[in-house]
Amino acid sequence: METAAAACAELIRQADGLLVTAGAGIGVDSGLPDFRGPQGFWGVYPALGRARIGFEQIANPAAFAARPALAWGFYGHRLNLYRRTVPHAGFSILRQIGERLPQGVFVFTSNVDGQFQKAGFAAERIVECHGSIHHLQCLDACHDGIWPADDYRPLVDEERCQLSSEFPRCPRCQAIARPNILMFGDWGWLAERTDAQEARLHAWLREVRRLVVVEIGAGTNIPTVRMLGERSRGQLIRINPSEPQLPPGKGVALATGGLAGLRAIAACLE
Repeated sequence: METAAAACAELIRQADGLLVTAGAGIGVDSGLPDFRGPQGFWGVYPALGRARIGFEQIANPAAFAARPALAWGFYGHRLNLYRRTVPHAGFSILRQIGERLPQGVFVFTSNVDGQFQKAGFAAERIVECHGSIHHLQCLDACHDGIWPADDYRPLVDEERCQLSSEFPRCPRCQAIARPNILMFGDWGWLAERTDAQEARLHAWLREVRRLVVVEIGAGTNIPTVRMLGERSRGQLIRINPSEPQLPPGKGVALATGGLAGLRAIAACLE
């Protein structure tokens, strides 16, 4: 670990810009659940387990049309959970590393939880490639608007995974609103907000000459985050306890959790 962390620190010293790429694994050290496999998912949502409803079935726009109270029970619970979660110290380490580099730091994440914003990263330097639970859109797609969910406070019967308060509503047509998240089987997701984020990322990348990518907790099941780092022109630091493998010559891997790996790198930088 010490040798690999020292090699990571050297890659960072040589860089002028840091791209942080993050999957669900980065949230584990903050106490967020790991949905890996149906048993892990049903352990967090036992009511869905009893009904044998998998993650792909509930994280689906069809669930909002067929069983909106159940769908919003699931997403309302997650919204409340993310609002009260405190980002772990690894987020601060990443922000401080980025602040030392001439071109600063940009974030690309598949997470919808808003933890990077809560940890103090600039909103204009974050790409949420699957959208955000903190934003809403009309389920009936009566217009192309995306609006913040700040005023929506769901009450959830967690034992039944059912929304017990009012649904969020579209301000234009009063239909049920849904999270502005790219779900499974989703042809109605409005991507304009994410598209604008990605445009800002590409403009930033054009200014960076010596890029280093730090990837945390990104698995192969949905490989969007991993592929971005592997295809980038910079060196890749992959922090992953179970899937640390790297393409030959691409960078350095740390086979450990996100917080432990970031602390090891920070110690070498000091």
